[in-house]
Amino acid sequence: MSHEPARASAIADLMRAGREMSRLSMVFRYAIAERLGLTVSDLECLDYLADVGSATAGQVAERTNLTTGAVTSMLRRLQQAGYVTAERDPADRRRLIVTLRPERTAELKQPYEQFAEGAERLIEGYSVEEVRLLVRHYDRMQAMYLAELDRLRGGETAQRSA
Repeated sequence: MSHEPARASAIADLMRAGREMSRLSMVFRYAIAERLGLTVSDLECLDYLADVGSATAGQVAERTNLTTGAVTSMLRRLQQAGYVTAERDPADRRRLIVTLRPERTAELKQPYEQFAEGAERLIEGYSVEEVRLLVRHYDRMQAMYLAELDRLRGGETAQRSA
C-alpha cells in the first residue's frame, strides 16, 4: 500500500515520457520527409515496404490510414519518382503489388543513420532482460495502437488490454 503513490507517480512519468516521445517522433518523421522531398504518408509507405518487401495497394492503404484513392495517387507519385514499382498481381489482375526499388533503399536509410547509431549506443548499457522488457512493451503498445485504429475505423471492438 505504501508504494501506491510512488507507482502512480512513476506511471504518470511513463505516460508523459511516452507522449513526448510520440510527439518528437512525429516531428522527426516530418523533418525526414521534408528533407527527402516526400510527404509523411509517402515516407510511411516506403518504410512499410522496406519492412515487408512487397504489399498490395490495399495493405498500403491500411498501413497509412489513407483512402484507396489517396493511395493510388501516392503510389503513382512514388512510382514516377522512382521509389517503387507497381505491377498487377498475376493471380488477381485487380490487385496491384507495390515493391520498393532496392537501389533507393540506401537513400532512404541515410537520414536515419546518425539517430540509429545513437540509439545503438543508448541500449549498449542495457541488460538482455531490460531490452526484452522494452521489446515486450513496444509489442504490447503496437497491439493497442492496432486495436484502437480498428475501433476508430469503425471496427467492432478494440481490446482494452494487450
